[in-house]
Amino acid sequence: MNRVTERLYNGIIKENPTFVLTLGMCPTLAVTTSAVNGLGMGLTTTAVLAMSNLFISLLRKIIPDRVRIPAFIVVIASFVTAVQLLLEGFLPSLNSALGVYIPLIVVNCIILGRAESYAYSNPPLPSLFDGIGMGLGFTAALTCIGAVREILGAGELFGKHILPASYEPVRIFGQAPGAFFVLAALVALQNFVKEALGKKGKQRDKTGSGCGEDCLNCSDSGCSRRFYDDSGKARAEDGRA
Repeated sequence: MNRVTERLYNGIIKENPTFVLTLGMCPTLAVTTSAVNGLGMGLTTTAVLAMSNLFISLLRKIIPDRVRIPAFIVVIASFVTAVQLLLEGFLPSLNSALGVYIPLIVVNCIILGRAESYAYSNPPLPSLFDGIGMGLGFTAALTCIGAVREILGAGELFGKHILPASYEPVRIFGQAPGAFFVLAALVALQNFVKEALGKKGKQRDKTGSGCGEDCLNCSDSGCSRRFYDDSGKARAEDGRA
């Protein structure tokens, strides 16, 4: 698997920001009242994520390490502003539906996280596709959640009636608690599928998403490299090899 394909596969499947890393929960739970809203939010975030990853990677040797976070925010905010102006001009209804969550993309932990963990230390092309992969994974997750909530809560999908007229919508799925129920159910389904594939030897634990082996600061509690090196020997107490 080449590096570009790996970045796409990693973002959509292996490290899906919603179902695996559970990042960006605020827009995930707030705007997914319909499939259209989920799709719109996901694609908006994808555009910002891809372009900010690309530009941060291009500027990574110029941005001083001490001010990298403010620099990331300036780059991300510039693209968010551009995307919001485009939405206001060409898709005003979607812009109105997403509301304040478009400006809040600036501080979305998915975008800041990829800038810090990947784009700042990798070449432009892989960084671009890392952003696209993560964005598409986020888009797929939000669209799935929005579709389930819209079907159960209104009997519709993308604004069109798909269930019989006799169906009585479960209104809670159009409200905040419904988002938690659907998210939990979809994560459980994903874990079930992963476990089934793992038993058949078809599921890999990691894809090597730019791991720098900084085990002391690593957030992946399931990584065996946190405690053991490649030879199987225990690591030092400070968490490093």
